[in-house]
Amino acid sequence: MSNKNFIKQLLQNNAKIGNLPDKDLAHQFVDDIFGFLFIPKTGVNQKESDLEKGLYALKSHLATLIYDVVGDGAKSQAQADAFFEALPALYASLQKDAEAFVANDPAALNISQILQTYPGFYAITVYRISNQLRKQGIRVLPRIFAEYAHSKTGIDIHPYATIGANFFIDHGTGVVIGETSVIGNDVRMYQGVTIGALNSAKAKKQAKRHPTIEDNVVIYSGATILGNITVGRDSVIGGNAWITFGVPAGSLVYNQSEVASKESFSHKDSVSKILKNLKK
Repeated sequence: MSNKNFIKQLLQNNAKIGNLPDKDLAHQFVDDIFGFLFIPKTGVNQKESDLEKGLYALKSHLATLIYDVVGDGAKSQAQADAFFEALPALYASLQKDAEAFVANDPAALNISQILQTYPGFYAITVYRISNQLRKQGIRVLPRIFAEYAHSKTGIDIHPYATIGANFFIDHGTGVVIGETSVIGNDVRMYQGVTIGALNSAKAKKQAKRHPTIEDNVVIYSGATILGNITVGRDSVIGGNAWITFGVPAGSLVYNQSEVASKESFSHKDSVSKILKNLKK
């Protein structure tokens, strides 16, 4: 294929993709709004007028990104206005999330430290921003925001998931929360947790494929919870547990570790022999 024909093919395929927002500008918006909300500028006496200008700039930035998706100036401005009308409630929710970090992490000194340094809080913030846009029917942009947070934190939260108040993710690297997951209030989660689908067949697209985690559940590192199941409120899921079944409220699910003197075994013993002896 000649370069000229290849260029024509690219043009045809790109036309099928549809309108896409500029990724760099989308990433910049995420960082700008996070900084606006939680990292005030230092070294100057910040004024109310400065914040008003910052808010206006963010609204204009978002309207531009939405325009790249919908291709309609009036609609994109209306959607940007709707998002910023919802921002105070979203901000209040994020403040409660930050308080949950302080309440549950002994290493957390204060809310300021959470806001500026904790990847779990950053990922939750981007999720709540993305989820609000999803509620408004904006396509593509929420996923770009979510994947940007994923790339920065190692935490992958689908913007279509439903997550309640006072959410806490400690450390966070390797956490995955799937599209149809429902997570209640006061849930605590540690690194390496997967809230995923047991059946990822394309035919299941419209079905609920991911778990429901009820209120006040603790999920320790490395746990994997799969499928359209429910983990009942006030339960504790231990580290590295593998769960594909419903868990009643108030349950403790854990892997049992075995301890034996290493003098009882030779380094030449097979793994199957060691496991067999441990079960005796």
